[in-house]
Amino acid sequence: MVHTPLLDKVKYPADMRDFSRDELKQLADELRVEVIDAVSVTGGHLGAGLGVVELTVAIHHVFNTPDDKLIWDVGHQCYPHKVLTGRRDRIRTLRQGGGLSGFTKRAESEYDPFGAAHSSTSISAGLGFATARDLSNGENHIISVIGDGSITAGMAYEAMNNAGASDSRMIVILNDNDMSIAPPVGAMSALLARMVSSHSYQAVRGFAKSIVKDAPRPVFETAKKAEEYSRGMVTGGTWFEELGFYYVGPVDGHDLDHLLPVLENVKDMKNGPVLIHVVTQKGKGYAPAENSADKYHGVSKFNVITGEQSKTIANAPKYTRVFADQLIKEAEKDDKIVGITAAMPGGTGLSLFADKFPDRMFDVGIAEQHAVTFAAGLAADGYKPFAAIYSTFLQRGYDQVVHDVAIQNLPVRFALDRAGLVGADGPTHAGAFDIAYLGCLPNFVLMAAADEAELARMVVTAAQHDSGPIAFRYPRGEATGIEIPSDPQALEIGKGRILREGSRIALLSYGTRLGESLQAADQLESLGLSTTVADARFAKPLDMELVSRLADEHEVLITIEEGSMGGFGAFVLQELAKAGRLDYGLKVRNMVLPDLFIDQDSPAKMYEQAGLHADGIVEQVFSILGREFHTQSVIA
Repeated sequence: MVHTPLLDKVKYPADMRDFSRDELKQLADELRVEVIDAVSVTGGHLGAGLGVVELTVAIHHVFNTPDDKLIWDVGHQCYPHKVLTGRRDRIRTLRQGGGLSGFTKRAESEYDPFGAAHSSTSISAGLGFATARDLSNGENHIISVIGDGSITAGMAYEAMNNAGASDSRMIVILNDNDMSIAPPVGAMSALLARMVSSHSYQAVRGFAKSIVKDAPRPVFETAKKAEEYSRGMVTGGTWFEELGFYYVGPVDGHDLDHLLPVLENVKDMKNGPVLIHVVTQKGKGYAPAENSADKYHGVSKFNVITGEQSKTIANAPKYTRVFADQLIKEAEKDDKIVGITAAMPGGTGLSLFADKFPDRMFDVGIAEQHAVTFAAGLAADGYKPFAAIYSTFLQRGYDQVVHDVAIQNLPVRFALDRAGLVGADGPTHAGAFDIAYLGCLPNFVLMAAADEAELARMVVTAAQHDSGPIAFRYPRGEATGIEIPSDPQALEIGKGRILREGSRIALLSYGTRLGESLQAADQLESLGLSTTVADARFAKPLDMELVSRLADEHEVLITIEEGSMGGFGAFVLQELAKAGRLDYGLKVRNMVLPDLFIDQDSPAKMYEQAGLHADGIVEQVFSILGREFHTQSVIA
C-alpha cells in the first residue's frame, strides 16, 4: 500500500491535530527519516532526537502548543520538534553559521518557550510557567520533558520537591532511555499506565481516599501506603509520589497506541503535578545508532546508508587527549592523584584515565556542585583531585568553588576543557567567563595553555602544586602539532615567557591566541613596526616583572585572551595602575571576547567576528597609533 507523504502537510502542530492514530504513526516514520537525513548533512545530536520522535508527535498532537508550553530539558533532542514547528525548511542549517541552534532557543520560535543547552532546568522552568499561569488565572498546560540522566542532578530534585509542595498543575515527562530506572516495558506495564491515568481509576482512588480521610491516622496512612506500594512495586512510582507527584508509567514511548491515551488522560487531570514515566530507546529506528555504544549521541556528517561518519585528517592530537595522556603519566607516579568528572568522562578524556585507574576515577553524574565539594573533601584528606569540567559547566558549581575550595584554600586541580569559543554548540557551551569568575577569588592560581606542550607542563605543574587551588584552561579541538616533551617539567608559578623581541609594540597573550599574536607580529614587522610577543601563562599570580618590562620598553601594550571582560586584561590594567605605569603615556588595550553572546559558527569565523585573529590584532595596533588599517595592505 502506497502512503501519501504526510510530513509535507505539516508545517505547524495544528496541521496534525486531526490526524488519525495510523496517520500519526506514518508521520512519526517520515519524521524519523527527515531527522536522519538532515543530521547526516549537518552533524549534531542524533540519538537523543531519534529516541523521542513518537513522543514529540504525540505531545504536539494532544496538546495545544504553543499556548501549551513544551519545555525540553537540555534541548539536544529537539530536532524532531523543530521540524514540526515551522522550521523544517531550515533544518539543514542546524549548528551552522546563521542557521538554527542545536538546542531550544527562545529567539528562534514561539514553540521554544524556554531555551536550554545545559541539563536539569526544565522542571524549575516549568514550575515557573505554571505559577505564572496560575497567577494570571490561565488554563493552559505546562509540559516539561526531562531525561533519566538529567533528573539525577540536584536542581531537578529541588524543582520536584518545590513542585510537589506547591500542588501547581504541571506535567513532567521522564524520558528514560537507558532502562536505568524502569523494569522491562510490555503489555502489562502499558495496561497499568493507562489504568492509573484513567478517569475510572482516579474516581475510585478519590472515593477510597474520601472513605478513609476522617479515619484514625494509622488507618489513613496504612491505606495510603498500601495504594502507593501496590503500584510502586510494579511501576517504581513510590519515590515520585513521596515528592508530591502523581506517577503514571512506565509507558512505551515508541508505541502511540499506549502513549496517546495516557497523554489524553493526563491532560484532563485538574490538580497537582503529574509525572509520566516514558521508556524510549536512544537512536531508535536507525540501526547504526541503535548498535553504537553511544547511540550516535553526537555525530559528524555521515553516510545515511552505511552510518559511516566523515573523519577529518588529524594533524595534531586534540587538547583533551593531551590532558588525559599527561594526567595518566602523573598518576602512574603518584597514587594520590584521582580524576573527577560530572557525567562527561568521554568529553573530558577521563574515560582514558578510568581505563588505567578504574578505582581512582569518579563520574558523579550531572552534579557539578557535588563534584566540586567532593573534590574538596578528597583534597582536605591528602588526595590530589583533578576535577575535569568544561569551563561553561563549572559555572553551575561556582558557590562550591568559592565556599568549599577557595575559602579553605584546598588544593583542588581544575582542568577547564572547552575554554574560549567552541563552534557549533554556540554560546551555551562557550567557555567565556572562567578567567573572570576564578580570577577574582583569593588563593587561586590560574593558567592558560598556549599549545599542547604548555598544556602538558601545566598538568605537571598542577600535580605538584599543593598549597591551594589551581586551574588551567585549554580549548576544544586539535592542538598546534608541535612536539610534546617526553618528560615535561613543571612551570615556575607566576612566570611567563617572551617568544620574540621587539621595541615598539608588545603583544601579551594568555592562552591559544598566541599563534595569532605571532602571525600579527609578522605582519606588523613587515610594515616596520617592531613587535614583542609574550605568553603570560599565568593570569594569577601575574608575572609583574614581565608586565613591567613590556610596559616600560614599548609604546603600545595589548593583552589578548579568549575570555570576557573582567579577566586577564583587567588584571594587567589593575596592576599597571597600582604601579603608576599608566601615567606616562603608555598606550594599553585589552582584546577580549565582545560583550555579547556569539552564535554558532566555525571557531575560526567566531574568533574573526570577535576580532581575536591576526588581522584583528593588527587593526587594533593601527587604531591605537591613529593610522588607517586595511587588510589588503597588510597582505601586500
